[in-house]
Amino acid sequence: MSVKDEKNLAQVIDKIATMEEPRRSTMHRVHEVILAAAPVLKPRIWYGMPAYATSASSPALVTLRNDERLNLAITEKADFRPAGGQDGALMPAAWYFEFLDDDTERRIVEIIRSVML
Repeated sequence: MSVKDEKNLAQVIDKIATMEEPRRSTMHRVHEVILAAAPVLKPRIWYGMPAYATSASSPALVTLRNDERLNLAITEKADFRPAGGQDGALMPAAWYFEFLDDDTERRIVEIIRSVML
């Protein structure tokens, strides 16, 4: 890991550490899930949010937001595909959550891996 990557990772960990519980623990777990699902992603702060990109200089592909609800979002820089089915040409790009359970973790892994295709 480069010095820049280590600095960026520390900034993301520090940002998550400023959150109040139980959100801090939830966001930390989501951070771990993202990195386990796509180890090639590099964490960094993007517009004040934890974000993940393929390199320190490439655009963020995924963000985590701590607003009224926790939010996992795919940025416009990711390769989107229409959802199909009843969603037709709609392209899912953001998911709100308040806690993690096994099903939510599995879905996050699916989302992150789909960004990496």
